Amino acid sequence: MEKDTPIETVRYENTIIAAIGDLANLEAAIQSRCRTIFLLTGNIFTLQDSIDTIHRASKKVYVDIDLMEGFGKDAVFVDYLHEVLNPDGIVTTRGNLIKKAKSLNLFAIQRIFVFDSRSLNSGIDLVLKIRPDAVEILPGIMPKVIRKTRDETKLPVICGGLILDKEDVDGAIGAGAIAITTSNSSLWNLT
Repeated sequence: MEKDTPIETVRYENTIIAAIGDLANLEAAIQSRCRTIFLLTGNIFTLQDSIDTIHRASKKVYVDIDLMEGFGKDAVFVDYLHEVLNPDGIVTTRGNLIKKAKSLNLFAIQRIFVFDSRSLNSGIDLVLKIRPDAVEILPGIMPKVIRKTRDETKLPVICGGLILDKEDVDGAIGAGAIAITTSNSSLWNLT
């Protein structure tokens, strides 16, 4: 699998990525037009079934490893994900786990939370040091921050958090994001 294929194709298929924070919403995400799902919930008992269900629906799944329960948040978990559970990639705030995923050729998305200029600059510095495959910015409603991150990192930028409506989606895409993650199911069928 080419490393730029999973996220880069999102922009051509559907700019919305369904973010699942409650497994009760998984079926709605599978039935939506979204081709990609970020799994923000799960545990040692549910994760394999969730990944398999998403793959059977011919959709990509990225696991937010910071939010999974019952697993260690360390490199061994990344090995286990890659070898046993087989998601299309991971999402994490942890640079060491991005490095481990990349060493396994597992697509790695670095999530950065931006709440002031200091957090933005330290997030960009981390991304430049770690070199993930893509960056996710939260909250995703800051066009200048999206442009700055894209321009400085030269990586695909995904935005999430506080995306309330189509105007927010259009603003983020217009600023250079390739996709939007949202748990708002009313936005999952936008193109």
